Formats: sequence, C-alpha cells, structure tokens
Amino acid sequence: MDESESSQIDKEKVRQLMTEAMKGRLPEIFGIEIISVEHGALDARMELKPEHLAPNDFLHAATVVALADSAAGMGCIASLPENAAGFTTIELKLNFLRTAKSGALTCQARMKHGGRRTQVWDSEVFREEDGKQLAMFRCTQMMLDTEDPRTKRERERREAAADK
Repeated sequence: MDESESSQIDKEKVRQLMTEAMKGRLPEIFGIEIISVEHGALDARMELKPEHLAPNDFLHAATVVALADSAAGMGCIASLPENAAGFTTIELKLNFLRTAKSGALTCQARMKHGGRRTQVWDSEVFREEDGKQLAMFRCTQMMLDTEDPRTKRERERREAAADK
C-alpha cells in the first residue's frame, strides 16, 4: 500500500469516527452527513426537510447555522493541535445570500487560522441543485487543553477508538 492509499484509508476512518460521534446529537437530528474530512477541511451535506423551514416557508436561519457550525466544529476536531483535546465556539457570524426551500445543502468548511489557543473557520453553504452559494459563515474556536473537564467525552471517545 502506498502513502496516498494509506492517507485515504485514514481519512475514511476519521470520517467514520466523526459520523459515529454525531449519533444522538444535533448534527444527526438535522440529518447532517460528513462527505470528506482532512486536516483543515471538512465537506458536509444535508437533505432539506419541511422541519428545516421557518413558519414563513423560507429556510430557517438555525438550519444553516447548524450545518455550517457542525461542519466547522467537526473540522476543528479533526485539526486539533497537540496541546488540545477539544474546543468551544467563542464567536460566530453568518451572512445569508439567498434561500432554499427543498433539495439539499452542501457545506465546505476550511480552517483559516490554526493556532495553539484558537482556530478560525469559514464555512460556505451551497444549494446542491444549482451550486449557488446560500451563506457565508465564520467562527472562532477556543482550544481546550487535555486536562480540561469539558473534554472528557471527547477524550473517552478517542481512547476507545484507539483501542479498536
């Protein structure tokens, strides 16, 4: 097996572990699926349902935030610096360019800054059917060190995965 094949297997394993981590959590409830993941990048997809719409029949802002923030957050987990075991969002912003009422959304999350204490992520959300950009999202993540009690669940999940 050459290096690129090994890298692809590792990326797929990370994608599967992240998909497992989303079970029973908001990303799974919203139907978010991880398409691909690597250090500094994550692509995701979500099929729209009537529950994702606001009472005015437009896409609810929280739906877009859920997709963009989940993609950035899972990308952050895949890109943690050595000193970190988790993160928490300390700032986010979203600009809407258009809406969608049906079909699917795709999201491309990319790390723009990867420091020891913070990461900054941009997520772009698109309508899958025509590829038009729906929203621009930016968030700042504060890294939590390995001894921070807020990282216990993530630490236990990683240890269990390493034992497999």
